Amino acid sequence: MLNQLALVGRLVRDIEMKEGESGKKYANITLAVPRSFKNMNGEYDTDFIDCTLWEMIAKNTMEYCHKGDIIAVRGRLQSSVYEQDEKKIHKLDVIAEKISFLSSKKVEADE
Repeated sequence: MLNQLALVGRLVRDIEMKEGESGKKYANITLAVPRSFKNMNGEYDTDFIDCTLWEMIAKNTMEYCHKGDIIAVRGRLQSSVYEQDEKKIHKLDVIAEKISFLSSKKVEADE
């Protein structure tokens, strides 16, 4: 059995580190990932996918990547269930295991 995914997209905002209740550092990012097919209007739609980065992956990504940069995320899906207003809520998260820095808006502007 396999639980892996790969995403390539642009960061929609700068990354901010946070600290969880356990003291572990993490960051949440959102990637704008264009679809590979056109919609009924002949345009490419974009999906906005939230990902969680932990500890050193989060620190390194925050140091080198900024809003608008293109990155690749290799990771896994993680499901969780919690109760809210007496209803069970099922949530699916993308957990990043590796980040590859593909291009920077600053580098493109300098060229």
